Amino acid sequence: MRKKIFFVFLAFLFLFTGARLAVADNKNKNSNEQLYRQVEVFSDALAIVQKEYVDEPKTKDLIYGSLKGMLGSLDPHSQFMDPETYDELKVDTLGKFGGLGIEITTKDGVLTVITPIEDTPAWRAGIKANDHIVKINDALTREMSLTDAVKKMRGKPGEVVNLTIMRDNEKKLLEFKITRAIIKIADIKNVRILEEGTGYVRLTEFRENTFTELNNALNSLSKQGMKRLIIDLRNNPGGLLDVAVKVTGKFLEPNKLVAYTKGRQKNQDLEFFSGDNDFYRMPMAVLINEGSASGSEIVAGALQDYKRAVIIGKKSFGKGSVQTIIPLDDGSALRLTTAHYFTPSGKIIQGQGIMPDISVEEKKETPAEKTAEETGEVEEATKPEPAVFDYKTDPQIMRAVEMLRSVPVNQANRNSKIHL
Repeated sequence: MRKKIFFVFLAFLFLFTGARLAVADNKNKNSNEQLYRQVEVFSDALAIVQKEYVDEPKTKDLIYGSLKGMLGSLDPHSQFMDPETYDELKVDTLGKFGGLGIEITTKDGVLTVITPIEDTPAWRAGIKANDHIVKINDALTREMSLTDAVKKMRGKPGEVVNLTIMRDNEKKLLEFKITRAIIKIADIKNVRILEEGTGYVRLTEFRENTFTELNNALNSLSKQGMKRLIIDLRNNPGGLLDVAVKVTGKFLEPNKLVAYTKGRQKNQDLEFFSGDNDFYRMPMAVLINEGSASGSEIVAGALQDYKRAVIIGKKSFGKGSVQTIIPLDDGSALRLTTAHYFTPSGKIIQGQGIMPDISVEEKKETPAEKTAEETGEVEEATKPEPAVFDYKTDPQIMRAVEMLRSVPVNQANRNSKIHL
């Protein structure tokens, strides 16, 4: 029985890895021998479970459970997706869904908010970057996968989801009641001249239309006399890599390295360069915070490395890994981390984030907001609507405005660099 299971599992392993083990050279023989021995241990355990477990288990359930555990042990972003989960992922990329408006990950083994998306239910309720989600409704998240967490928070618009949050520097758990809604995100927000020719653009995410919308925003600001520019990437969770590269290239000379990836396989070692389009030479500041992740870190990191912009705010999230979706023959799939992102100068983003050139604390909460949170219960309806955009109350924007005032515009235009 054990030998039968061993060979069945080996066949399963060969099927799902493309039979790569069969072509191993002498250098990999020892490694493969160790793998075969460990697979035999697995087959022993599988045979015991099938024979001795109190109820007769289904082999498929055991295999799927093993794969979930295997991928889950690698890093927070790798996962095994059964056919149902994989189908949901494909649908999500095509349509709208009811949700709360947060980007999540697993950080140090804890379900963690990367950032709340502005003007969504989670944002209005007061969810913040780096909040730790302890419970979703009545379910503890300690052993919950990212996929299961997303399933619980996503669903029919109008329904309430209860989140129990552990927040750094808070003495008690916070309870949030958030009503699902259809999440609609504007890629570009608050395009305007602040003062003295200082343009401001907020980028909330990198999606298909972001680059086109950014071009339109910059053209509009140029017609209004823009001489310097602030790009706000705070709470931007990332998005499409190619769009982030295009956005970066808008402010760099052609054919400059924007980012590169390194993995174990040579086909994962990729380089991304700025295009040959017209680029803006004017002085720049880029705002980041702990909710800036992935694509926004690539933009900030490249502009910082080339001294093309001054980075202002707080250290970014540190999400700089590449996930590849690998479909399997039975309709399931692997979401596997295959490489890490690096800035042009070689700084790794994953787990490190981008350090600002000028550290500035974010706007402090009003007494009313703090009092509401200290009660331990916060309902979305009790939170005020987003205030009218008032940049003069935002210390990070104001620091950027002051810094850009000190940069000689003509000199910056000639050198295309800002030196601190």
